[in-house]
Amino acid sequence: MLEAFLDGRPEGAEIISAFPAFDLDHEPATPEPEPDGRRLFRTIWISDIHLGTKGCNAELLIDFLDTVDSDTMYLVGDIIDGWRLKKKFYWPASHNDIVWRILKRAKRGTRIVYIPGNHDEMFRQFSGLSFGGVEIRRAAFHETADGRRLMVLHGDEFDGVMLAHRWLAFVGDALYHLMMTLSHWVSTVRRRLGLPYWSLSKMAKRKVKNAVEFIYRFEELVARAAAARKVDGVVCGHIHTAEFRMIDGIEYWNDGDWVEGCNALVEHFDGRMEILHWPDEIARRETDAEAHAPAEIAASLAEAA
Repeated sequence: MLEAFLDGRPEGAEIISAFPAFDLDHEPATPEPEPDGRRLFRTIWISDIHLGTKGCNAELLIDFLDTVDSDTMYLVGDIIDGWRLKKKFYWPASHNDIVWRILKRAKRGTRIVYIPGNHDEMFRQFSGLSFGGVEIRRAAFHETADGRRLMVLHGDEFDGVMLAHRWLAFVGDALYHLMMTLSHWVSTVRRRLGLPYWSLSKMAKRKVKNAVEFIYRFEELVARAAAARKVDGVVCGHIHTAEFRMIDGIEYWNDGDWVEGCNALVEHFDGRMEILHWPDEIARRETDAEAHAPAEIAASLAEAA
């Protein structure tokens, strides 16, 4: 696991020893800009990053982490893809940079709550402990600024395939990894052609009727569980589909992923919740910069004169 997690680990705990050591005093490969000027939120939820796979959109996530900040951040599972790393170890510098940024954020005082999912289930044995400023929890409850109580969990607990046929889940993971490999190459070609980000796998998922039905059933099950716990809503990940729905009076929020959609869920300081699709946020930022460029040039010329 990470160097920050090694200090004080329970004796006999199994840790992935192949991970590199993390020194927060050592600058990452992609330098982090100063935190001044970032968009501030009360809470941020992100999940399904799948570090350790080529499908992880590390550059987009680094841009997100360098652009926003919050009082609290929830890591809602599948942050590290242990399933894939067991088959083949893959850990580029950009994945190091993401972990470095999260640990640095914790050091600066942000509350970081890590809820492991099924792909990083090896960390569930540490639930209830805190390492490197990161709290590890099996699930959590969050109270919004306007008093709503939300249950936060990864969501694989409600995946019938995971519960009844674990072997089938691994087969599905292999097929999904193949789709993500194809999607990665499509994204690479589009980037070289100067085209905006687009996810092949996300499009394919929306076109497949069974996938749509599965997502719908999953959302209903999660909302039902939240109602049984007498909370106002639920935040989860797992199915890589960012969504907000009201289901029988329960707020269902899914914070999406950083493989296909590149989404995050945020809470503003008044309690208002919003799903951010980061490729759209980047496009909007670049459009605004282009719109302001002529005025800035004119102002510079006026000062020079």
